[in-house]
Amino acid sequence: MATLDEIYKHTDEKMQKALEATRNEFVAIRTGRASTGLVDRLLVEAYGASVPLKQVASVSTPDPRTLQITAFDKTTVGAIKKAIETSDLGLMPNIDGQHVRLQIPQLTEERRKDLVKVVHKKAEDGKIAIRNVRHKSIDEIKTLHKDHKVTEDEHKRGGEHVQKLTDKYIKEVDNLTAHKEKEIMEV
Repeated sequence: MATLDEIYKHTDEKMQKALEATRNEFVAIRTGRASTGLVDRLLVEAYGASVPLKQVASVSTPDPRTLQITAFDKTTVGAIKKAIETSDLGLMPNIDGQHVRLQIPQLTEERRKDLVKVVHKKAEDGKIAIRNVRHKSIDEIKTLHKDHKVTEDEHKRGGEHVQKLTDKYIKEVDNLTAHKEKEIMEV
């Protein structure tokens, strides 16, 4: 049976992971600016296996509207091109020797609004994950109280502590959301 301190520690760790997952979801959302995070999730069919793009190429941003992918091995350029074309990025790759260039187009007002909705949905998913952690932690504290491992006061303080952690992480998700929304709406 876990102690209150262990429950707090696990709660904090799990909420941190939920926040990181939300942050990673946001990185993959295109903002009209070149970001190496856009292609982080791409898998390339190379050497008989499906491997992450980072294992077969380096990615850089020579200017705010261009992503440059440099293949480590020239034979993988075609596979990189295919991975980009079949992804949901909606970008057309330009091949130049060992380099694959992606021009990031300006976003239309309508597309910006759609992306903001996507950001809000992903933020809500992150908040739900955090609330689920809270719910589980509070149940664990209730079990400790029921089994007479903690006093009534410790039970009450434990619930308050978990709620403070929850509020802290929900606020962080809100801050991430506001920042990402501002980034998307920036022309």
